[in-house]
Amino acid sequence: MKYLFIVQGEGRGHLTQCIALEEMLRRNGHEVVEVLVGKSAARELPAFFQQKIKAPVYRFESPNFLPSAANKRNNLWRSVTYNLCKIPTYLKSIRFIKQHIQESRADVVINFYELLTGFCYAFYYIGVPQICIGHQYLFLHKDFELPEIHRAKIGTLNFFSRLTSIGAEQRLALSFHEMPEDTRHRIRVVPPLLRKEVFSLEPKTGDYIHGYMLNSGFAENVLEWHKKRPETPLCFFWDRKGEHTVKQVDETLSFHPLDDKKFLEMMSGCRAYASTAGFESICEAMYLGKPILMVPAHIEQDCNAYDAARNGAGIVSKDFNLDGLLNFAQTYRTNVTFRPWVNSAPYKILHELAQEAHATCLRRSLQSYYYYFLMKKVYLKNLLVGRH
Repeated sequence: MKYLFIVQGEGRGHLTQCIALEEMLRRNGHEVVEVLVGKSAARELPAFFQQKIKAPVYRFESPNFLPSAANKRNNLWRSVTYNLCKIPTYLKSIRFIKQHIQESRADVVINFYELLTGFCYAFYYIGVPQICIGHQYLFLHKDFELPEIHRAKIGTLNFFSRLTSIGAEQRLALSFHEMPEDTRHRIRVVPPLLRKEVFSLEPKTGDYIHGYMLNSGFAENVLEWHKKRPETPLCFFWDRKGEHTVKQVDETLSFHPLDDKKFLEMMSGCRAYASTAGFESICEAMYLGKPILMVPAHIEQDCNAYDAARNGAGIVSKDFNLDGLLNFAQTYRTNVTFRPWVNSAPYKILHELAQEAHATCLRRSLQSYYYYFLMKKVYLKNLLVGRH
């Protein structure tokens, strides 16, 4: 089967999921013909993605969330206003997506939570089945327990998730744990998509705290804490535009640009992990048995943090005050069911994709038979009236 990927380019999680699924498909004899990645002025495409992905990569302008003035939590209303002003640009992107799907001759489109893919399927008849993958679809599941905070924002997030998956045959919801299928919402729950490098690591317990922040404004919190506890080594990665080298503050604090290999190596050897609650890095830390401090930067990460804490992964905080993390690390116990669940991902995800592939082949066969009999009927009708 030939697959075309469309990826929301904001943050690290969707990109690493894309890499993992491409490796999985290629290993099983399938082809990824193209990868379309949304871009914005606020983010750069990490070098690790361009190095790891095998298929040709094409970029298009896509909506994104803008951080607050302090570059910490995302500003919802500022983001909405900004993206409304760019509607003409996004309409061009929708036509770009449609053209690439048609010209690629892909059998299936895999949508990694890109909004414009949903609009493309809403505005045009595409004819190629779409499957959506993302942990955000879990929040639509009838049995998922949502946090009791920010109900209006959660409703907005779920509305956004529905828009991304317009025209989708199936929503594959990445989850920390197994859950039954939700047929009403076309949701099947599958394990997280972790890259093969994670499985080859041998975790050790070092003396430093490892971290990742989506919005670099949180660096102020880290610096404040570091002044009080300079004896504790800190190694943080950030997504600050224009930063391509390590910023060494002093002997025990450094900020690194996104480097996937180094990020995972540092993760495997750390004492504990602090993050802005992105789903992917939480899963990596859980798989490697690391206690986690989660500092959500937007409502989606609020839900991630709530679910991860319920699964024993770590604690939730409003800022990077690392004292709580060090205290939690002393009593932390690994979630023993998580590793087997993650290890089952290749079987479960490929099984879901294979089912859709069979359904696609059946639909195309039925369409072919329909057109054959339709043309035969027209031919016989013309023959009877003496046109042949």
